[in-house]
Formats: sequence, C-alpha cells, structure tokens
Amino acid sequence: MAELTNEEIRRYSRHLILPEVGLAGQKKIRNASVLCIGAGGLGSPIAMYLAAAGVGKLGIVDFDTVDYSNLQRQILHTDADVGVSKAESAKVTLNALNPNTEVVLHKTRISSENALELIRPYDIVVDGTDNFPTRYLTNDACVLLKKPNVYGSIFRFEGQASVFAPQMGGPCYRCLYPEPPPPGMVPSCAEGGVLGVLPGIIGCIQATEILKLILGKGSHLTSRLLLFNALDMKFRELKLRRDPKCPVCGDHPTITELIDYEQFCGVVPEPVVAGQNPDEVTVQDMQNALKSPEKGIRVIDVREPDEYEIARVAGVPLFPLSRLNQQFTELDPNQQIYIHCKAGKRSMKALEFLRQQGFKYVKSVKGGIDAWSDQIDPGVPKY
Repeated sequence: MAELTNEEIRRYSRHLILPEVGLAGQKKIRNASVLCIGAGGLGSPIAMYLAAAGVGKLGIVDFDTVDYSNLQRQILHTDADVGVSKAESAKVTLNALNPNTEVVLHKTRISSENALELIRPYDIVVDGTDNFPTRYLTNDACVLLKKPNVYGSIFRFEGQASVFAPQMGGPCYRCLYPEPPPPGMVPSCAEGGVLGVLPGIIGCIQATEILKLILGKGSHLTSRLLLFNALDMKFRELKLRRDPKCPVCGDHPTITELIDYEQFCGVVPEPVVAGQNPDEVTVQDMQNALKSPEKGIRVIDVREPDEYEIARVAGVPLFPLSRLNQQFTELDPNQQIYIHCKAGKRSMKALEFLRQQGFKYVKSVKGGIDAWSDQIDPGVPKY
C-alpha cells in the first residue's frame, strides 16, 4: 500500500491516533470501495461520512432528480440543486468535502439486468433505497456475489439497520422478510412522512458499520436488527438467524439468478399514457365535474386530515382512506364518484375498497392533488 501523504495525515489525524485505526487502518479505508444505492435521505449521510472518512472509491447509483421536498432530509443537495440529477449533485458535494475520494456515478435505475455488473467491482454495498423491489434485488445480488449488504430503512419516526452477509455467518434480507408485504400495505415516506433527522441517524449507523467492516474491527450487525424510535429516543435489538430454508442463502437455494422483482413484489407498472387506465380520470375531468354539478359527479379526497390542512381543492370533502371503511355509508353507491389523493396511489386503493362494497361508478384521479397543482391551480401548494 502506498504511504499516506502529508495532506492525508493532517486530514485523517483523528483517525490515525485511534489504535483501532492507525496508519494501517486508514490505508484500508483508502483502498476500499463502497457502492451506495440511492443518494436520498439515507444515501446523503452515508456518502458524506464515508467520503469524509477517506473511502477511496464511492459509487453512487441514482437516476432521480432533486425536488424541493427532498431538502428537508437529503443533505447532499441544496436549494440550487432542485431539478438537477441527484447523482451529479452528490458528486459536487462529495468532491468539495474530500477531493481524495473517487466518486463514480451510475445514473441509472438498478435492475435485474445491471445489478450484478454494478455491484461486482465494489467491496461493500449499502442500501439507501425506499422500495421493496430494489431491497430484494440488492439482497439477492449481494448474496450471489458474496458482498456485504449494509441495510437501513426509515419511516415516520422509526428506523432500522442491519448487515446482511451470509458469507460471514449471518442471515440475508430474505431470512428476515421472506415475502414482501401486499402492494400498498406499507405507505411510502411520501405518503406517511418522515422526520427529517431520522435518515441522518440511521445513515450514520450504516456508515459506521461500513467502516468497521473495512477495518475488521468491532462487533457487526450481521446477526442483529437494530430498531430505533425517535419519539421515545430508544434503541432495541432483535437477534437474527440465517434461515437454512431461505431460497437465496439457504442450504439448498432455489434462487440462483436474479428474477423480476417488480412482479415478485406485486408492483403493477403505471400506464405510460395518461388516461390509459380505464379506472382513471384526469385532473381536467375532475375540474369539469366540479364546475358542472348538474352532471351529478361527486369528488372526494381520501388523504389524511393533516394533509388536507396543508392543501385542498375547494368544494372537495375529506373522506380519509384510514376511515373510509366507517364513512363509506355516507356515499351513494349509485352515484358517479371521482376520488383523489396526493399522487394517485391511495385513490386507487379507495376505488378498490368501494368497488368491493358495491360501488360501480368510481374513478381515481390520476396524479391527485399534485397534478391539480401542476396543471390546474399552481396556488395549491405541493408538499
């Protein structure tokens, strides 16, 4: 290994005086490579602290662009980055923080077709994603390539972290969650919210585990799931075991190559063309219904009361999805009903529920109040 330069010695001096790190450990950090999947809430603190620590090569996988709603927690990005590629924004921030770290951008969506190619060159993978298909994909690819998968997830005020590495004697993600939840059962952060500092806490735990793996020091989360509740300010720990019957890391694996993870998780691709789904109408249709009450079309909002306080469409009453099973009797099953939410997912759930109750003339408003703000009334705030 090449010796540290005088500039590196000054930069990493607080590492070097730690007996557990020292010169040899810092060289290990410099020679390590980490692939960070996602440059959002979790990816931001992970990438920033790994770059600051001197990780030699840091890959960033992200295909998204920066939105105003990201800035409350995604500290890699600033107001000036809105509309910019998250990967590009991350590279600028990380290069400014530590020019010694090589930042490699992968501005693409990780998929079954490219996951093995993306992951193979890196020593460690860190999961900063927010959806189940990508989590299962990342897990399976890491198991097949025998790469440690440093896991974290967040929602509202709670987070969890672990290290999935069957090659180190621990379980994989599938051992903990053999099957994904039913589609729509677990709300996204966009639907349920997240405390802005929470990804900082969980992301820092993930970054800590990565540095310990590189250094070969300490006790890892390889057989433990760390749970954090910010409201109670409490950590809990669950013991994890590898499942010998696990289909990917078990004694007789049945998954030996990557599969279709969208299908596995029951995710139905959205139609490319607006209005292509016969169960959907546009915000223009909704506007026409509100302007022409003689048509007899009722429009309802199935978001939650806190969201209704933030932004609403005049004349549209609130029927929260969480209470729809109690309130649906206030609706006429023979009337045509348009249902809107924030972006169109919960309105589809409400549509399915009402159909089960015998409602025949229900439609979901594609894009929800976000589309209303974009296309009809920009005075309605987006959140």
